[in-house]
Amino acid sequence: MTFTLHTSETASPEGRAELEQSLKAFGFVPNLHAVLAEAPNVLKAYKELHTLFQGGSFNNEELTVVWQTINVENECGYCVPAHTGIAHMMKVDGVLIDALSKGTELPAAKLQTLKDTTLALLRQRGHLQSSQLEAFTAAGYENQQLLEILLGIAQKTISNYTNHLANTPVDAPFQKFV
Repeated sequence: MTFTLHTSETASPEGRAELEQSLKAFGFVPNLHAVLAEAPNVLKAYKELHTLFQGGSFNNEELTVVWQTINVENECGYCVPAHTGIAHMMKVDGVLIDALSKGTELPAAKLQTLKDTTLALLRQRGHLQSSQLEAFTAAGYENQQLLEILLGIAQKTISNYTNHLANTPVDAPFQKFV
């Protein structure tokens, strides 16, 4: 199955409206958005999940840990470089960015616990052991953050799986992070 990178000319009226919002927000239409314009309700949901996740309690480093942990685990060839570039734009420390991309130990124990918990939620499909929950709370996190990881997983599931299906090309601004 071949997916279309939609433009204002090829998208439905609803998809066109979403793509125009993306253009205003980013200065270009990310290829992921161009693919998702095929189903405007999915593009809208993805963008809303993104906004909600960013509006939660995590700081930029923590957002990056959750996003990149999921992207790397799901082997998303589009999202790993895209979120590497986004992390740089968010002024996240390069040491953390590199560790996440390479799958190595993170520079801070609290962030490592966030990564470990995110991975456990993914791999164990939400069935955390009491020792995993205890480690998460001992690191300073609470139930709110546990639920917010699920929001990040929902967002990244849409993007990672879409990119797997569509083989979405990496956008020019993120090519250097491939």
